[in-house]
Amino acid sequence: MVILEPGVATLISSEKTIYLCIEVTDCCEDLKSTIENYIIATKYNLNIDVDSFVALFKDKNAAFQAVVETVMFAAHKQIEMKVKETTEKQFDLGFDAKYQDLLKNSEIKLEFVNFARDLQDLPPNVGTSVEIANRIETKAKTVADVKISILNKKQIQDLDMGLFLAVNAGSNVEPRLVVLEYTGDPKAKKTALVGKGITFDTGGYNLKPSNFLENMKFDMSGAAIVSATVMALAKAKAKCNVVGIGLLTDNRIGGTATLTESIVKSMNGQTVEITNTDAEGRLVLADGITYAVHNQKAERVITVATLTGAIDIALGKWFTGTFSSSDEFYSEFVTAALKAQEPIWRQPLIEGHLKAMKCSKIADLVNSEPGRQAGSSTAAAFLDSFAEKKQYIHLDIASTADQSKRGRAPMTRTMFELLK
Repeated sequence: MVILEPGVATLISSEKTIYLCIEVTDCCEDLKSTIENYIIATKYNLNIDVDSFVALFKDKNAAFQAVVETVMFAAHKQIEMKVKETTEKQFDLGFDAKYQDLLKNSEIKLEFVNFARDLQDLPPNVGTSVEIANRIETKAKTVADVKISILNKKQIQDLDMGLFLAVNAGSNVEPRLVVLEYTGDPKAKKTALVGKGITFDTGGYNLKPSNFLENMKFDMSGAAIVSATVMALAKAKAKCNVVGIGLLTDNRIGGTATLTESIVKSMNGQTVEITNTDAEGRLVLADGITYAVHNQKAERVITVATLTGAIDIALGKWFTGTFSSSDEFYSEFVTAALKAQEPIWRQPLIEGHLKAMKCSKIADLVNSEPGRQAGSSTAAAFLDSFAEKKQYIHLDIASTADQSKRGRAPMTRTMFELLK
């Protein structure tokens, strides 16, 4: 058993019972952090007395959710490619039967959170655009009422997705556009979840320094997250109308790679001057937004992307940066994030940010404004210009997508709560 008691953090073991003692606050984030760290560190298989944790909190349901989801998250075994893999630890949960429905809800969420994490954790030589698309397709076939379409390079060319193709231009691996559709309520507003899926980011001709290449396999996190979210909603039989759009490619250098100062035409007709080939995520997302609005007739759009280093400076690992042109939509999203227990922080998005992205003398937009000011906001403004006045939210997960060399699939739970 693991039992929460008030007091100073310590660990006492006696008669096959472990008492995990922490200072109790009414903050589930503290509880989650303590449990996660312990589950990762322990060498034991455990029977966990969930009720002993829940009893100490005012919001019993939130505390139950925090405990069981953290155990499922922390106990999920990392992908290994060793000759002899490590044994997975076992954790059994003991709790009052009245929480059974909450458990079912958490099990669905965490199944797909952990599926997204498995995709994130793939090494880049394995986790190519083609392989990730195939794995999503395989998983989607296990979920009722999900329609999946995977578009190849020729089909992407037929859609005139010039920005997406410009990022893929230097690669020897074809891009993939993964579209997952679920209609649990045909009368509901159609919401599109658009995910950045850069399977490895070299920076292109604006090549990253070697120390910045570390963890670039996680640059596809957005595509994994939006795909997992749609499947989770379908398995939960949520009353919503949602489409997930994952744009998968790597960003390489080479003889055919897009050159800095190139002018590229987007799917919606706007031209973009490529002032920095390392600002590639917003390019694929821009065409993804257009596909969502034009081809999928989405009324609301959410983009999810490891987009800017600037968000790390602003918020660090503690919050996902959130941008929106709609106070109404953002208010709904905040409620969902609180229920999902995922910290977010709203960042500014004003007309001046878009103006900064219109500094090209020969194109409608630049993909990276020349200064260093408000880099996350100017990137969000660039994307918002493709949303065509639809309700729009952008989630910059550059600092929350992964920690300690493992994917964390942030915002999967929040988007699930928003739409279910």
